[in-house]
Amino acid sequence: MEKIEHIGIAVKDLEKSNKLFAALFGETHYKTEEVASEGVKTSFFKKGPNKIELLQATNPKSPIARFIDKKGEGIHHIAFAVKDIKTEITRLKKEGFTVLNEIPKKGADNKLVAFLHPKTTNGVLIELCQEIE
Repeated sequence: MEKIEHIGIAVKDLEKSNKLFAALFGETHYKTEEVASEGVKTSFFKKGPNKIELLQATNPKSPIARFIDKKGEGIHHIAFAVKDIKTEITRLKKEGFTVLNEIPKKGADNKLVAFLHPKTTNGVLIELCQEIE
């Protein structure tokens, strides 16, 4: 793993949350994107080298909708940048982590992504992100 790529925050209302985080950071988001396969609309903020991804469910059965129903709004995941996501998945499986999707999928912000089950990472959902060339 190279660095923290972003922190994902589940929100009920993306428009309202964009205004809140714009006020917090003193600048607006740089990108919004829908990932239909995950039932989510995202918005990205960047402050210095750090990124925050806001996630709003687009359907009531999406993972984000279930998360908010269970835990409310808040930190959903921490994403780490990796050079080779397939190699990293193999390494982490050998270390005993449970990978939720062993075949990386296209995520937001031009990334291939895979997730580690929170039961094997002290309750934190971990996302692996590889830039798509």
